[in-house]
Amino acid sequence: MNVSATENIQIAIQGVWTHRFRSLLTILGIVIGITTVVTVASLLTGLREGVVVFFEQLGPDNIFVFKTSGDPSGPAPIKERKRRAMKPEYADYIKKTCASVDAVGLELIVPAVVDGNPITARVPGYETDTINLAGLAPEMADIAPRDFAAGRYFTSEENQRGAHAIMIGANVADSLFPDGKALQRPVMIDGAEYIVIGVYAKAKGGFFGENGQDDAIAFPLRTAENRYPQVDSFFITAKAKPGKRAEAYDEVHWAMRRLRHLASDAPDDFAISTPDQIIQQFDQITGLIGLVAIAISGLGLLVGGIGVMNVMLVSVTERTREIGVRKALGARKRDIIGQFLVEAMALTGAGGMLGIVIAVLITMALGALVPSLPSKVPAWAVIAGFSVSVAVGVFFGVWPAVKAARLDPVEALRYE
Repeated sequence: MNVSATENIQIAIQGVWTHRFRSLLTILGIVIGITTVVTVASLLTGLREGVVVFFEQLGPDNIFVFKTSGDPSGPAPIKERKRRAMKPEYADYIKKTCASVDAVGLELIVPAVVDGNPITARVPGYETDTINLAGLAPEMADIAPRDFAAGRYFTSEENQRGAHAIMIGANVADSLFPDGKALQRPVMIDGAEYIVIGVYAKAKGGFFGENGQDDAIAFPLRTAENRYPQVDSFFITAKAKPGKRAEAYDEVHWAMRRLRHLASDAPDDFAISTPDQIIQQFDQITGLIGLVAIAISGLGLLVGGIGVMNVMLVSVTERTREIGVRKALGARKRDIIGQFLVEAMALTGAGGMLGIVIAVLITMALGALVPSLPSKVPAWAVIAGFSVSVAVGVFFGVWPAVKAARLDPVEALRYE
């Protein structure tokens, strides 16, 4: 008697459905493991896409130089805090000596607290301290261009005379001007009045759905230097010529070492990076998170797999007489093995599908409740999750299937 694959599948599904409550309890470990992996993969995929878009906006050909690593507007690592500050003349030197560099821009990052006083922006009736204040050189308009919802970038002439003109991010505009009319309106920042000449469009991408550019307030570099002479947090951005970023990176690196008078065996006392390097660092962090998620889900799959094997052994015992009848009618060992393997695969496959559905629902719920947290269910995670769940069924279903196939038909028929 030959048993087709279709018949095996029908028998397996019938067996799982007949004991559906027991089956559900058995596959809980599988469900938890697959849900964990797919949910974490969805969140990390969304976060990575946001980071990639964020750095694409900063310019894929740009090279960033600052005295410390990490966010220039955030706290510096302890071991890097005593480093010498960047000097504005560094930008001119890089422009003159680095042949692969097309343009060099300079920023002055103003900290959130200056001389013990927190910096806020306010207008009559509204105030916000969630701002990133920076002075920009005119060249930054071409090196790291941004779209404007309204208004414009300041001119070189405005920079030369230290004009009190500012450009504000979308979040700042919403906080200070809920009526949407920000242009040519005055804003008090740290005791000085400035006129809004531009409102940036909503920035794309970011970390955890938030983009610091939306909290930006930018004014001319000369204005920033006049207003905050005690601040020396200069940030250099060098734009490489098309197709020459690798050469430009090396040239800027060695130019900085010459400027800092570093010995050949001395480590860098500055940070230099490119967008793809920062993305690689992010991938390393998310890779560790992924490994932790896989370890946790692995435990769930192991527990679920052992449960499946236990249930299949019980099923073999319960159906000993049925196995004997089938073998007496001519069923071969491979037919019996196929029947129980397919049943184990159906059991774990159902757990995998249930885990995927729950993960998708969780991802959708997080996206609705926390719009700033990007999430996207990748196709590879769905395929991998289902494939792994089925593989668990094959691995833990082999022994019960072989045991069933080895039963003596005469002894099986006598079983009560």
